[in-house]
Amino acid sequence: MPNQIIQAQNRTNLDVPYIPLRYCLYGRKSTESDELQQLSIGAQINEMTALAKRENVEILKVFQESHSAKDSGQRPVFNEMITAIKDGKFDAILSWSADRLSRNAGDLGQIIDLMDQGVIRQIKTYGQTFTNSPNEKFLLMILGSTAKLENDSKGVNVKRGLRAKCEMGWRPGVPPLGYLHGVGEQKGQRSIHVDPKRAPIIKEMFEKIAYQNYSGRALLRWLHDVGFTTRSGKKIVLSSVYAVLKNNFYHGEFEYPVGSGVFYKGSYEPLITKELFDEVKLQLEVAPKSRPGTKEFDFAKMIKCGACGSGVCAEEKFKRLDDGSVRRHVYYHCTKYRNHFCKEAYIREETLTEELIKIIDQVNLDEIGTLQKMKQEMDRYQRFNNLILGSDQPEQAKKPDVDIKEYAKYLLQEGTRDEKREILNCLKTELYLKNQKIYLRK
Repeated sequence: MPNQIIQAQNRTNLDVPYIPLRYCLYGRKSTESDELQQLSIGAQINEMTALAKRENVEILKVFQESHSAKDSGQRPVFNEMITAIKDGKFDAILSWSADRLSRNAGDLGQIIDLMDQGVIRQIKTYGQTFTNSPNEKFLLMILGSTAKLENDSKGVNVKRGLRAKCEMGWRPGVPPLGYLHGVGEQKGQRSIHVDPKRAPIIKEMFEKIAYQNYSGRALLRWLHDVGFTTRSGKKIVLSSVYAVLKNNFYHGEFEYPVGSGVFYKGSYEPLITKELFDEVKLQLEVAPKSRPGTKEFDFAKMIKCGACGSGVCAEEKFKRLDDGSVRRHVYYHCTKYRNHFCKEAYIREETLTEELIKIIDQVNLDEIGTLQKMKQEMDRYQRFNNLILGSDQPEQAKKPDVDIKEYAKYLLQEGTRDEKREILNCLKTELYLKNQKIYLRK
């Protein structure tokens, strides 16, 4: 007997006109692994469509989505259906089971409220029918609350399992570059092994930063030159380079969850030592208050790159000595403004100073321009010398012959930052750095 006829016969007040139920069908498949055993959306819709046909029920619209129902108000399609019901377009719902509609208290409460108001007149699942009666609504609330309890319990159990795995020395999730999961092992119990293809390059990355004073971009260029790629075959990007260099995983410890401050001892093979990791960490530290150094460089922006014509900038590196002290080193290199992949090598400040001193020997005095400051300094020294010696000889008679070039060399080696830069500003020709040598523009 058709569903509408049965419902009409069951009415106690025949004077009230019967309004047929307007059904919508809702199918949902969670994207989370805790519901992998549920029927797919297509199977849910097929089963409920067949049920509607057997009971002569017309489905006005089908709603379907792949979304977790753990959190209230987060399902866009479900919210669309509820809005349509409130607007009077539907007053009955078909769904495979109660937990397809809700697995949280917020959405479940919204459905019960709409049933209390008579807006939702019926909810039909594959094995049950719920109407606006106390017992049926109570059963619907129990089923929805049971689904929420299952979700909450699974979350607690999963976290407990992950902690147990961490305590065994295995970090959950995909291992970082340089490591691989064991092949053929059961999911959730897979061990972590060294990637023979990428691990040596990862180790060399740390060594180049710690011992060869590579910058992040220089390291990235080297990685591209040697053909290093991720497991998916893509070139590594700069942010990923720094993520590798800051990852404790490589020296045998890991933090889980990330940002929690909880570290575990790994059961896998470390790629580097803790000492090497700390050295790299020191080199990457950029906060000026946390280490010595002023970020003031003597020859920055005074020289151009001889390979690409970009400017030459400087950076400081720090080396921790055996006695615990820290030594500062300054390196000059191309800014790569004109050519991002310029391969001009870096040069230490001491070597650069030696090269500049050689340049002073090569230039003619006419190329130095005004040397008023040098003459003033020599006059000041002469007056000081006369005052200290207390000599009554005429000043001109005691003035020594001064080699201007030697004075310039002295300032380049011993002068202040401003004095060094003023000397270079006296040169009328531009300076270029190429192959770790300083050249004058011809």
